[in-house]
Amino acid sequence: MGEGGLSRKALFTSLPPAAASDAPKPAVSAQPPSRTRPLMGSAGLIPDAQPVGAVGKSLSEMSERAKRAEEIERRLTAGQTIVELDPDLIDPSFVADRMEIAPEALKSLREKIEANGQLNPIMVRPHPEVAGRYQVAFGHRRLRAIKDIGREVRAVVREMSDEELVIAQGQENHEREDLSYIEKCVFASRLEQRGFSRATIMSALSVYKSDLSNMLSVAKIPEGVIEAIGPAPGTGRRGWIELAGLVDDHTVAINRAIRNADFASMDSDSRFKAVLTATKAAPDRASTEVWMSKGKPLAKVTLGGNKVALSIDRKKSPEFADFVLNRLRDLYQEFEATRS
Repeated sequence: MGEGGLSRKALFTSLPPAAASDAPKPAVSAQPPSRTRPLMGSAGLIPDAQPVGAVGKSLSEMSERAKRAEEIERRLTAGQTIVELDPDLIDPSFVADRMEIAPEALKSLREKIEANGQLNPIMVRPHPEVAGRYQVAFGHRRLRAIKDIGREVRAVVREMSDEELVIAQGQENHEREDLSYIEKCVFASRLEQRGFSRATIMSALSVYKSDLSNMLSVAKIPEGVIEAIGPAPGTGRRGWIELAGLVDDHTVAINRAIRNADFASMDSDSRFKAVLTATKAAPDRASTEVWMSKGKPLAKVTLGGNKVALSIDRKKSPEFADFVLNRLRDLYQEFEATRS
């Protein structure tokens, strides 16, 4: 690692630890317990099985997270020189953490920057593969908004390894609560696919081992289903885990819900509810169609669940049965050719 690098441990250990108290705990807390987790690598970690999703978050909790995110940025950029860079020279992180940027949120951010300027710099590193370019650690939305405005972006340039970049990227997003639960799941899966250790992914997302296992299981929901639903910012851990346990047995019903004419016009959370509702509908009964030839049954096709069964009576139609078997490979190759 270059001289300007920093260890993964040092990346966040400078943050203040959670306050400790020797006073006995009251039998009933006057305030509901915070669902905000301390930063990985800092003191005061406590087990917390509460959902990480946006449902039920109070304004005070979201404000607390925003302050913690700003503290992360302040600590990481403290003592660093802030420069102004051409946004066209800056590439996104090598691992996408967001499914989409809501147009309303981007518009609001642009208006704030136009009115007040860019109050907080983004963090970038020199691009590891392209000289003269940079790569974002955090501040993707600010970069997008400032690029739309047509200004140069205020940034701190810091040497970082891939591991350090994804930890900074994940921690900052986690504290802002910018990412929905499914976006965090997909981000975790992408990091795992790129070979990052479970420990690094846990640090990046500020989650525990059991949380990460759930996230990686949820990320196994077919990509097409996740993309069709979208980020679903109001849908938390429990809903996605429930869907993950149902998706394999209800593929036909889910695809039917996604193809519904009204599906695309729904907001993302409503699309999630439509898909989940489809899995709980009465199961489709298998339908059978008999193909006739010259008044005699030639073949039977049964459609049900996730299977299509073609049945040919070899006693009655042995030559046709052999013909179909011999043609299967050619039919599949013909099908593949239509997709290329």
